[in-house]
Amino acid sequence: MSYKCDICGKGRSVGMKVSHSHIRTKRVLRPNLQNVRTVIDGRPVKLKVCTRCLRSGKVQRIG
Repeated sequence: MSYKCDICGKGRSVGMKVSHSHIRTKRVLRPNLQNVRTVIDGRPVKLKVCTRCLRSGKVQRIG
């Protein structure tokens, strides 16, 4: 499964989960992707877009 924004290319990043006793384990931070129907070149297209691109107006949602 692809965790990448189709507009800006933001993908998943890796960090550390730190417990109370400071034991560190790896974790994955994924972007908040939404399935969006939009118009590109006059045709409706489904894209996976991060919420930052939606909020900043880089993509206009149909519907």
